[in-house]
Amino acid sequence: MVKENFSEPPRKKSRVQSKSFDYSLDFEKINFKEHPELYRIGKGEQGVLSVEPYKSEILPYWRFASVEKAEESSNKIYDLFLEYIKNQDFVGADMARKFLQMGYTRARRYANHKGGKKYDGPVPTDKKGLSGSHGRQELPRTSEDKIKAEAARIFKQKWDDARANPDYLALKEVFLRRFTENKSECHDY
Repeated sequence: MVKENFSEPPRKKSRVQSKSFDYSLDFEKINFKEHPELYRIGKGEQGVLSVEPYKSEILPYWRFASVEKAEESSNKIYDLFLEYIKNQDFVGADMARKFLQMGYTRARRYANHKGGKKYDGPVPTDKKGLSGSHGRQELPRTSEDKIKAEAARIFKQKWDDARANPDYLALKEVFLRRFTENKSECHDY
């Protein structure tokens, strides 16, 4: 495969505006292993289902429907996280961290809201794909689903392990120095 050199990265029209993550990039045309300079850490899980080839490498293992699946999934994703670190691939490691975080947040949502639906009513058409209530009321929490709560706990432990990993933190610092103009805009919570 030929590595493309972008004088200007491919872009698309985006409804989402963010100071910490560039949603205007055309994610279908960019291989972030070849172009880590285009990656931004963002806030939380930003980009987790967009940044390739990492999304395709990690997503098949992401499961939280049962305790067993959460255990297997979080272990596999954490193993990928460690492999990315071993290969000095910060973007891959950060994406694996985001999948661990997403395992926690989604399992918690399902633990708190039967069926995973948090807000009443449909997402307004102009807000589809954006997170948030968009003026909708939060549905009452149901009695906690113990299986999903345990799945969330499992993912949370691996997410915490990833965030505190000294090799990850060192790679992150190198990445920020090398590719980011404004470190204050880069978060990973």
